[in-house]
Amino acid sequence: MNEKIRLRFAPSPTGPLHIGGVRTALYNYLFVKKMGGTLILRIEDTDQERYIAGAESYIIESLKWLGIEFDEGPGIGGDVGPYRQSERKSLYGKYALQLVESGHAYYAFDTKEELDAIRTEYEGRKETFRYDGITRQQLKNSLTLPEEAVKIRLESGAPYTIRLKVPRDEEVLINDVVRGEVVFQTNELDDRILLKGDGMPTYHLANIVDDHLMKISHVVRGEEWLPSTAHHILLYRFLSWEDTMPQFAHLPLILRPNGKGKLSKRDGAKFGMPVFPISWEGKNAEDSFEGFREFGFMPEAVLNFLAFLGWNPGTEQEIFSLSELAEAFTLDRISKAGARFDFEKASWFNQQYLIQTDNAELGQLLKPFAEEKGYEVSDEYLTAVAGMMKERVNTLPEIVETGYYFFEPIREYEEKMIRKKWNPDRQTALLNLNQQLENLPEYQAEKLEASTKEFLEANSLGFGDVFPFYRIALSGTTKGPALFEMMEALGTEEVKKRLLTAFPAFDEVFTKKINS
Repeated sequence: MNEKIRLRFAPSPTGPLHIGGVRTALYNYLFVKKMGGTLILRIEDTDQERYIAGAESYIIESLKWLGIEFDEGPGIGGDVGPYRQSERKSLYGKYALQLVESGHAYYAFDTKEELDAIRTEYEGRKETFRYDGITRQQLKNSLTLPEEAVKIRLESGAPYTIRLKVPRDEEVLINDVVRGEVVFQTNELDDRILLKGDGMPTYHLANIVDDHLMKISHVVRGEEWLPSTAHHILLYRFLSWEDTMPQFAHLPLILRPNGKGKLSKRDGAKFGMPVFPISWEGKNAEDSFEGFREFGFMPEAVLNFLAFLGWNPGTEQEIFSLSELAEAFTLDRISKAGARFDFEKASWFNQQYLIQTDNAELGQLLKPFAEEKGYEVSDEYLTAVAGMMKERVNTLPEIVETGYYFFEPIREYEEKMIRKKWNPDRQTALLNLNQQLENLPEYQAEKLEASTKEFLEANSLGFGDVFPFYRIALSGTTKGPALFEMMEALGTEEVKKRLLTAFPAFDEVFTKKINS
């Protein structure tokens, strides 16, 4: 194991894990596996106001379903825990105080109401308020108040926050693995809060302290965190940790299917697709979301699809196992440009994995979808159905939706072929054929096919005289799976029952045609 390569995936339990977060976890995982390093799961739950019960277990279940495994984290253990920031609360205060004592941070006593009033005043002038190197001089903090006044406030327990003191007229340089050199002017940065009034650190302080203490070598995260990285680099500098600062790699945005704007959690309902790994039940319908798992996707297909949202292997190969992705993955092949969330491509990936999956395994995956619709059939039957249908669908539920006729009577018959070729006189030949097939020692696809060919030859009939009507009688359509495999699965009694049910319906279509 390469002990120097240590990465972390650090989600916040403020809601379900968005598919963009899954891609971040995946890229971290692939890089660690490629380099032989260590992957840490760290729960960043410092934002107690936005904390949502059940979100952490949802995140862990999602990652487990996908097969993204961690070396350290909650429930796993490790030498640098605890791995929930709320359990590390006592660690952060001393670093915030260290920054105050070194002159790189300060106490701010402004109340929320006072700051809201200032923001409203600025909005009235069509300006945006920012707590920074200029406005701090007119606000209530330890840089403007007399030393004695600050001391009294602290001793009396007056509420305060600790803010980073961003220097003026400097440049902050970021050497990003994906984006190259990025430069920020400190005059454009605000004085971020490091420690909140409740004693909890903000993301910015906790993130830096934890990454340092956990010896993180690379920070691979979404593009939205790039602007915050300037503050983070200042913190590394002010805490004298620059020598061990991790390398940064900021991933491109995942865009909506139309390519316009960042993919959001609401886009799932808008575009009729999942944007979460597994379903999430919110307090109301608007905050509840269906996941890829419940849509009938295989986890391997989801990972393969996500890997290509912002990265490519430089070859024509598209289908990769997780281990193959890890072998091929490099950070320098991550794109800077946003990646369009093409759900049709995701469906294509899933179809490829369905086709490759063993029929018996697929039957077991199909079972909950069949049971959800109230279908009670054997495992052997599901195996047979899965094998016949997997090349005709993109997702597991489609097997029981488009192949409903394997589980219940035909809902309607496709009339085009019936109108074109059906004649009641055909019934006799079809029933005679069925009688011959019923008498076979083995009602098995190959035997059924051979016997049917014998019957057609003996009665001077062609395939077109029999096949279309058998297909429609058994499945309602001419586009179903292989006829003889379907007959074997349904069995002699069900085949005969469906033929006898279909013929009157066919005759009715014929009568309508004659009378029209």
